[in-house]
Amino acid sequence: GTTINSQTSAYSLVASDAGKTISITTGGVTVPNATIASGSIITIYNNSGSSQTITQGSGLTLQWAGQSSSTTGNRTLGLYGICSILFVTTSNAVISGAGLT
Repeated sequence: GTTINSQTSAYSLVASDAGKTISITTGGVTVPNATIASGSIITIYNNSGSSQTITQGSGLTLQWAGQSSSTTGNRTLGLYGICSILFVTTSNAVISGAGLT
């Protein structure tokens, strides 16, 4: 199982979010640099009928998994989409999921 951290406005991930699911309804989620420990996984669930932006924090590389070429940067999580972020290092993460563009 997982613990749900429900958010109703813009949210920036914190170290204690490791292993949790962030349920966001508005404002999007920022993935900061040098905050989340290596090996941590955080799931984000868009609990709304509108898209949410997942913002790559300054200094962080947020790699989109499974693309034909290296794709980094902000991502959009579609309505009721779900994605996971694996922190390979504190400044290098990989994101994948359903409804992610």
